[in-house]
Amino acid sequence: MSDLYYLSFHRVNKMAFQHILFGILLVVTAGIQSTFADADEVDDSLIRDCGKEVNVLIDRAYKTTRDNFKGRLNKKTATAGDLLAYVKQPVGASRNAIRAAENQGALLQLLAEKLKLTHHGPFNVTDLLTPKQYELISQITGCASQLIPKVCKDSPYRTITGECNNRKYPSRGASNTGYKRLLPAEYEDGFYRPRGWTENKAFNGFALPLARAVSNEVVQFPTESITLDEDRALMFMQWGQWTDHDLDLAASSPARLTFLKSVDCETTCVRESPCFPLKIPPNDPRIKNQSDCIPFFRSAPVCKKGSQVREQINTLTAYIDGSQIYGSDAQTAEKLRNNTNQLGLMAVNKNFTDNGLSFLPFDTVSEDVCVTANVSAGIPCFIAGDPRVSEQPGLTSFHTLFVREHNRISSELHKLNPKWSGETLYQETRKIIGGILQKITYKDWLPLLLGSELPNVLPPYKSYNESEDSSVANVFTIAFRMGHTLIQPFIYRLADGYRPYTPEPKTLLHKTFFSTWRFIQQGGIDPLLRGLMANRAKLNRQNQLVVDELRDHLFEIIKRIGLDLTALNMQRGRDHGLRGYNSWRRFCGLSAPRNLKELTDVLNNKELAKKFMNLYGTPENIDIWVGGVAEPLVPGGRIGKLLTCLIGNQFRRGRQGDRFYYENPSVFTVAQRNAIEKVTLARIICENTKINEVPLNVFMGNSYPKDFVKCSTIPALNLKLWKA
Repeated sequence: MSDLYYLSFHRVNKMAFQHILFGILLVVTAGIQSTFADADEVDDSLIRDCGKEVNVLIDRAYKTTRDNFKGRLNKKTATAGDLLAYVKQPVGASRNAIRAAENQGALLQLLAEKLKLTHHGPFNVTDLLTPKQYELISQITGCASQLIPKVCKDSPYRTITGECNNRKYPSRGASNTGYKRLLPAEYEDGFYRPRGWTENKAFNGFALPLARAVSNEVVQFPTESITLDEDRALMFMQWGQWTDHDLDLAASSPARLTFLKSVDCETTCVRESPCFPLKIPPNDPRIKNQSDCIPFFRSAPVCKKGSQVREQINTLTAYIDGSQIYGSDAQTAEKLRNNTNQLGLMAVNKNFTDNGLSFLPFDTVSEDVCVTANVSAGIPCFIAGDPRVSEQPGLTSFHTLFVREHNRISSELHKLNPKWSGETLYQETRKIIGGILQKITYKDWLPLLLGSELPNVLPPYKSYNESEDSSVANVFTIAFRMGHTLIQPFIYRLADGYRPYTPEPKTLLHKTFFSTWRFIQQGGIDPLLRGLMANRAKLNRQNQLVVDELRDHLFEIIKRIGLDLTALNMQRGRDHGLRGYNSWRRFCGLSAPRNLKELTDVLNNKELAKKFMNLYGTPENIDIWVGGVAEPLVPGGRIGKLLTCLIGNQFRRGRQGDRFYYENPSVFTVAQRNAIEKVTLARIICENTKINEVPLNVFMGNSYPKDFVKCSTIPALNLKLWKA
């Protein structure tokens, strides 16, 4: 549910931007003819002038955003959306990386504006620059420092950033690097503007439909007719989101505004990058004002060598390494540790406990969206390795569970090895947790997702391959959002004996976002984990793709307009320059339907194929997310053939290209590896909660009491094998 992160905003002081625009006009109109002698050449001094101007513009934009927010906060007029943006904006190394890339993008935009006075007719500014000038731009924008080769040190442990996992290519899979392209990007202008940016522009002979129109026609269904999955628990859905938050996060700009024009992306519907709002189609069933729009911010770019084709930044490591627990940068990792002793522990909450067990620590920012969600409760957001920790209760429960598991293992290792330093205890525990996450994902969860396609797309592990690029593929960030089709409209809570928890056994999903107060006042994580184990996931059916809690009511309690997650998924794919449905079918060696009959054969559903053809005109243009989730499920799996290919590709590369993958013989001893193979999520729940009855396989559809066993019957991890 990655896009739950993106949806936040800042309002910008228009007076401040009038000054910015005035400054641009002064530079643009002042003697450009004398700056370069020939209309086909660009003088270096012009590039330097643009660099200085852009630096001022972005500094001012960042500062104006921050000052305006603090002003509204002091006046008590700040909205929850303001608070969400402030809390969720990138920090530390991610912020620096995004700032450099934005400097570069804004410089090229400003340079193009200036060159329009001397270049007649359409042109791409990138075609006018020499390789040396690209190097100059990289230097003055800060991108050069982001691209300095890493020097690796010998260590038996992963770096927090993922750097040096691959010794030959140290940046592969590291945080704050670009996504991998399995197919070349497809932008309207070849390098920057997303498809659908220009209204009525044809692709393969047809204009793209509005993303919200596709959502209304293909995704919408009456929620009361929801079909539950008898063979998958809600826990199966939740592990998917948990794993996604270990792998990728495409952050947005801290400013959330254009640097060259004064545009408020939240209150206007102008398409001016980074604003790419979703227009409302005629006769929309919910949004009657067709001049309104659903706000949308483009993902931030990343600095690149060579090609200037826009690529998005992944602020997380590409490895299954527990980065959602520990962080993906040194600053966050240090903040999350308990530094009051040398026991290798993670920090925990100092104000409240969960029936004697630890909660996550509270964030320390004075501006808090969770407090705004329930002012009377006054409970702040939690803090973890991933900023989305407080997004919804199931996710928060997992974060809490694994911080407890870290502290449990670290404490046991300290007893076994009292001479180990706090750093050794922390790193050894982090290594074990990473191995457990990998085992559960690859051996317990992925077979249930990929079904009969598992041997084809994810064959058994052989060995580490230094040549394998484990970086997250850009298309995976959209394909893996298939998990939205598994989400129920309710959050469930169950008490001891799996009885309904009173006073609120189930709550509509949209009422639980950023509601950390519920953990403190409604029984902690145990009722939620029981609800995930004993209730079924939603079944993905072609006429029941995603519930309206996500399609119409996302963030309704804190935004000016309820958001549509499915439309946002399609818009995000366009934003990222992802090609249409048939391109990915061909990539995977599958047939590429050309007409209604062939699409009907692929989907095995003529009515659905008609809807797609009426909307898109051709299967070539179908957005990858909606085309992928609409395919028939593979036998034994929960996605179709196209998504099994794309998701399998990512997990195969991520495993083969991970030097620290737990099955690599150099990572653990044979005995340790065999011990990790026996670990289950059921046992982790038993170890770290007061729940004493669980199913053996928590991902399957289980009924209480017949499918549940006592925790005492489930094998525990034998930590004695780590005694030095």
